[in-house]
Amino acid sequence: MAARSEFAEFLIARRARLRPEDVGLPVGRRRRTPGLRREEVAALAGVSADYLARLEQGRDTNPSTSVLGALADALRLNDVERHHFVKLALGDRHTGGCPSSAAPDEVPDTLRAVLDALDPTPAFVVGRHLNVLAWNTAWRDFVEPLGFFDAEVRGDLARYFFAHPGARRWTDWEATADMITSRLRLSRSLWAEDEDLAAAVADLQGIPEFACRWEEHRMSDFRTGTMHLDHPLRGVVEIEFETLDPAADQSVQVWFLDRHARKPNLRVVNE
Repeated sequence: MAARSEFAEFLIARRARLRPEDVGLPVGRRRRTPGLRREEVAALAGVSADYLARLEQGRDTNPSTSVLGALADALRLNDVERHHFVKLALGDRHTGGCPSSAAPDEVPDTLRAVLDALDPTPAFVVGRHLNVLAWNTAWRDFVEPLGFFDAEVRGDLARYFFAHPGARRWTDWEATADMITSRLRLSRSLWAEDEDLAAAVADLQGIPEFACRWEEHRMSDFRTGTMHLDHPLRGVVEIEFETLDPAADQSVQVWFLDRHARKPNLRVVNE
């Protein structure tokens, strides 16, 4: 039920972000509230305004796949947003049961062996709320000058990026912040009963730049991509990253600091 409530929130937030000109509608007079009217989105999707109201209010929790596709088109969702949108709508109907609410803290020896084998390529293990659980020497040496191991960070990747001044060395901070928020959105949809995860998100919502992204339900691809950084010791660095099993309790993220270097043969498991 929590995931479906988030589905309703997603609908409302995405409707508020669209402008008439985004969907080919005349701008017309000044509007009282931002975004498209419910009637406009309903017309674009080919559904009734009353039905869209029931979805947004959580009174209808079983939209068909054709309706989901039409709404995704009307809301101009990209591929990442569309995938997340459908997962929220389906909830736990196709998961075979609810995932465990308890997040494991102990990193298995097999994952630690993966980190060691990847060294000198920086790599680390991250938990549900982007709490870093283990890392290899190369990753520690790379992030330590950036302040990641400072006491106020508490080993939390999201807290580092939104609250630590060292994160502003990422020259594409805005895009990185969107990826961090997207990763937490996935976690909340998968582990709605995880109290530690809920507390971590609530804590971050005290930071305006996170709260804005969270309320707008921004989604971007967080599984693989490129980041750019002005490192205090290494100068300008381009980081290509890949995430192994991003929907797991514990996932491995690998940072390739030299884009021309030969990469290990990694199998990336999508959401």
